[in-house]
Amino acid sequence: MKNLPLGLNTLRVLEENNCVYVDKTAFILPLTQQPGRYFLSRPRRFGKSLLVDTFKELFEGNQHLFEGLFIDDRWDWGRTFPVISIDFTGGVLDSRAALDEKIREILATHLDRRGITSNKHSISGLFSDLIQGAAQQHGQRSVVLVDEYDKPILDNIENKAVAIAMGEGLKNLYSVLKAEDAHLQFVFLTGVSKFSKVSLFSGLNQLTDLTIDPRYSSLCGYTDQDLRDSFGEHLTGVDWDELKRWYNGYSWTADETVYNPYDILLFIEKGHRFRNYWFETGSPNFLVNLFRQQPYFLPNLEALEVTEEVLESFEIERINPITLLFQTGYLTIKRTFVRRDRFMLALDVPNLEVRMALNDWFIDAYADTIQTKSDLQDQFYLLLETGDLPGLCRLIDRLFSSIPWRNFTNNNLAHFEGYYASVLYAFFAALDARIIPEDITNQGQADLTIVLGNHIYVMEFKVIPGETVTDNPALEQLQQRQYASKYRGQPGKTVHEVGLVFSEAKRGLLQADWC
Repeated sequence: MKNLPLGLNTLRVLEENNCVYVDKTAFILPLTQQPGRYFLSRPRRFGKSLLVDTFKELFEGNQHLFEGLFIDDRWDWGRTFPVISIDFTGGVLDSRAALDEKIREILATHLDRRGITSNKHSISGLFSDLIQGAAQQHGQRSVVLVDEYDKPILDNIENKAVAIAMGEGLKNLYSVLKAEDAHLQFVFLTGVSKFSKVSLFSGLNQLTDLTIDPRYSSLCGYTDQDLRDSFGEHLTGVDWDELKRWYNGYSWTADETVYNPYDILLFIEKGHRFRNYWFETGSPNFLVNLFRQQPYFLPNLEALEVTEEVLESFEIERINPITLLFQTGYLTIKRTFVRRDRFMLALDVPNLEVRMALNDWFIDAYADTIQTKSDLQDQFYLLLETGDLPGLCRLIDRLFSSIPWRNFTNNNLAHFEGYYASVLYAFFAALDARIIPEDITNQGQADLTIVLGNHIYVMEFKVIPGETVTDNPALEQLQQRQYASKYRGQPGKTVHEVGLVFSEAKRGLLQADWC
C-alpha cells in the first residue's frame, strides 16, 4: 500500500517516498504542447502547488518522475526549458516594502543559480533580464510558474490601502510577462481569487482563464474514479455514499464533481472519521468581518443564480460576498443554463462538511454565540425533530436574548431586516435540515420552510421598529394566504405554521404564535 501524500506539494518527494500520486498529466499535456499563458483559480488546499511543481518537473525534463503516467510516452524528453518559479505561499507580507523585498529575493536566487548578471535595479528590469538571460543560456524560451499569485493581497484584504499597494507591487512584477512574451514558452499562474479593478490582469490580458473551463474542472481535486483507482486500498470498507455526501460536490461547470483532496487524505489518516478537516485549517477572519459589515440575507444562498461575470473578478474596493464565497470554495457551480441569451450559473454549497461548518461560521458572524452554539444547536434539533412548538419559540427567544450587545456595534445588523431570518437560517442549515427560503405558493411565498424528520415548519417573519404589537401579523399572513396548504396531506408528515414578530428596538423576539 502506497503512503499518503499528506502535506506534500512536490512531485519528487512523492515519488521518492512511494506516495500516492493521482495522475493529472492527461490534463497537462494539451496545455503544454504549444506556447501558452494560463491562469487557474481554486480554493486553498486543492492541489494547486503540486500542480505547479508537476509543470516544473515536466519542463525540466525529469522523465523518471513520470514513469507510468499518462504523459510518459507522449512528451519530448529531449527538449527541456529553463523554469522560473515564483512562490508566495510561505509567510505573510504586510507592506509594499516587504513585498518588493520578497520579490527581489526570489529574482536574486534565480539569477545567482543561473549565473546571470544584471545591472538593473528595478524589479521589472531584473525580471526581464532573468527571463531573457535564462532563455539565451538554455537555448529555449523560459517557463514562468507562479503559485498563489494573489496571497499578498488576500493576507491584507481588511486593510484596503495595503491591499491596493500590494496589487500595484504585483502588477509591477506580472506586467513584465507581457513585455517578454517573445522569450516565454509557458506561463501558469494559480491563486484563489481573480482580481479585476486592481488591474493585476491589465498587463496580462493574454492569459487564458481555465477556472470554469469544463475541460479542466477536475484538473485539481479527486474524482470518484481517482479515489477508486489510487486510494482503493486505503478506503476499504468505507460507506462511499456517505463519503460523497461529506466531501464531494465541487464543480467548475463540468458534469463530474470532485472531492477536496485535503479532506480525503485526512479522512484516511484519521481512521475514516467524518469531520470538518478542510474547514478547520483556518477560515479567514476577513470573511466573518465582511458579513458583519455587509449583512447578507443568508437564506438566499439556497437558490443562487448569477452571471458569469459575478464569479470571474474580485474587487478590493467593493467586495461581492458571493464572488468571495465562490472563489474561496464555500460555493460551487451546480448547473449552468442560458436565460435571455445570457450564460448563467446556479450555485450551491458543495457538501455536508462545508454546509455545517459554513453555517457555524455564519452563526459566529451574525450572533456571536460561540460559547453556547453547540448547546443551542442540539436543542434546536431535538425540538424540530419532535415538533415541540412551545419549546422551539422559547429557544428562539433565548437565542436572540443571548446575542451580546457588542455584536451590533460598528455595523448595521440591528437595522438589517433580514438579520433575524438569517440567524435562524444559519442555525437550521447547520443541522443539515432541508431549507426552502421564500417558499413559493400560488398565493405568494413564505419566508422560510424547514423540513426535518416528520415535521414541516412554514415560517413567516415580521420586523417592527417598536416594542408593542397587536395580534400576530406574521401568523395572520400565513393563514390568510394558506402558504402551508401545499404540504398538507403528505403521509406521516405534520405541518406547522409559525409566525414570528421581531422588534428592532428590543433586538429580539417580540411575539411568537403557531398552529
